[in-house]
Amino acid sequence: MNIDYHLFTIDLQQIGLDLRSITRHSGFVNKSIVKKLTDFAQLFLQPANPTHRQYEALRAFFVDKLPAQQAAQRFGYSYGSFRVLCHDFRQNPRREFFQTSSKGPRRAPKRDAVRDRIIALRKQNYSMYDIHHALQESGHPLSTAAIAQTLRQEGFARLPRRADQERPATLRPTAAEVADVRQLDLSPRSFRTRFGGLFLFLPFLAQIPLEKLLSQCDFPGSRMVPAAAAVRSLLALKLYGSARHSHVMSSVFDEGLALFAGLNVIPKRSFLTEYSCRIPPSCYSAFMKRWFDAMGKLGMDRGDSFDLDFHTIPYHGDDALVEKHYVSKRSRKQKGILAFLAQDAQTHVFCYVNASLRKAEQNDEILRFAEWWKQRNEKWPQELIFDSKLTTHANLNRLNQWGIQFITLRRRSPQMLRQVHQLPLSAWRRIELTGVTREYRTPRILDQKITLSDYDGPIRQMVIADLGHEEPTFVLTNQLYRGAPKLIARYAQRMLIENGIADGIDFYHMDALSSAVAMKVDCDLQLTLMASSLYRLLALRLKNGYQNARSRHLFRDFIEATALVMIEESGIVVRFQKRAHNPLLMAAGLDQTREPIPWLGNKRLLLTFG
Repeated sequence: MNIDYHLFTIDLQQIGLDLRSITRHSGFVNKSIVKKLTDFAQLFLQPANPTHRQYEALRAFFVDKLPAQQAAQRFGYSYGSFRVLCHDFRQNPRREFFQTSSKGPRRAPKRDAVRDRIIALRKQNYSMYDIHHALQESGHPLSTAAIAQTLRQEGFARLPRRADQERPATLRPTAAEVADVRQLDLSPRSFRTRFGGLFLFLPFLAQIPLEKLLSQCDFPGSRMVPAAAAVRSLLALKLYGSARHSHVMSSVFDEGLALFAGLNVIPKRSFLTEYSCRIPPSCYSAFMKRWFDAMGKLGMDRGDSFDLDFHTIPYHGDDALVEKHYVSKRSRKQKGILAFLAQDAQTHVFCYVNASLRKAEQNDEILRFAEWWKQRNEKWPQELIFDSKLTTHANLNRLNQWGIQFITLRRRSPQMLRQVHQLPLSAWRRIELTGVTREYRTPRILDQKITLSDYDGPIRQMVIADLGHEEPTFVLTNQLYRGAPKLIARYAQRMLIENGIADGIDFYHMDALSSAVAMKVDCDLQLTLMASSLYRLLALRLKNGYQNARSRHLFRDFIEATALVMIEESGIVVRFQKRAHNPLLMAAGLDQTREPIPWLGNKRLLLTFG
């Protein structure tokens, strides 16, 4: 006798028969059948989830008429909780215990209505995005994800890369020519450019043998775009303070920008990204020394006092090799590139940068800078100003042995603060700071000589209170006999380097790592160093209170200017529009320059204003 077990739906408890009686009435006894029926029954009698458990308990009480205590005990409820369950069911007898099946055919009316249109467009070699635009123009907008799903369902593979003639006819941006120095046109003509202010830097750049410097440092180049033309292209964008995510492709047809670089057109973003990656890291230190030697010949003096600091350039990628460093503007640690910067305290120019630092090397970078400066000038730097996180006590001892004066902060510990607070007021003396513009000009100081671990001999410690901070400031220096007001005023000037770094971040876009032009950090810092030097040269030439002006201030007053460029047989004339600050440029003698430009056929440059 064959039994269809899947249709066997007799409620065993309701008819009061056990499995043995079923087999007896069926005329046979089979242990395997009994076991299978038992397993099936357990699926109903032993609930697998809370909803099924509630259903069986309520069914036993309301249908099978079991007493409340027995029903609660059978399904693992306390008597009180089962009464609450019954009460809730009476309040909501239409409660759903079974989910509606989600199986069966599904429809997407919006997508199905244009399915034939999608298939027809793909057969015409339209991409997913082309189909999206075509449907949008026809009044049937559909997302690219829905289009991709339809194409997969119809068995279409991804399109191979298509040539321009294979793409559907549509409006496209005009493509500029390929950058090629051999196509530079210096025939007589005139044009307007929005980068007119860049020509103010040409008299300085013309006096710098850039081609020779780059050749000596093995910078890469080609016949189409020599190394000097590539560097000038990058430098032009850096001088103009353009963010890399938007600066290139919108200006590829500006002839003034290309003329500044010495090319027929400015290189595209793909070339700029690739070129910055081709420069070996060892080239930068050699070029940095030669660049500042050239700056010295143009009248930029070398100072003896330097402000040093670290700056973390945030990195938002997933590279596991990038370490976490402290980001001051966010007051937290995150992945980033650690850069060391040294600024001349006299000229406010970045004279040394290094972005190839790891955490294990950062404490010794101050020693590498001192050795680099001695190699360049044959003498140690006279004074270094930095904060407490820059180096260690052992390195302070090395600086002292080399005869380098330093001023730095000391990290405050709770024990140090307790000792200071226990001192009587008579132990302090009040001084007056002169020559500084600040609200707190009469701080209290505690001047003493102490010893430090890993430091030979005594070192001077000044504890400064009433300086505008909640807790006293601890200053360490090896200048044992210099007046306290001068020391404190000099360290207060160190804040200028933080302003200078902020200027670099804001104007030179040092933090724009995620951009259309993925420039190497070393290259970006080198360009920042060059641009800041040229801005300082311009500021020194202008005078009239602009010697210490920030780059953005100079850019706003002088560089951000349109101009008419006229290429003549005798030279290149750049005529600026009438502006309020033109008299300052004329007073600086920039309208008297007749400097020949080597990369522009040695044509002489004439700047006219108004």
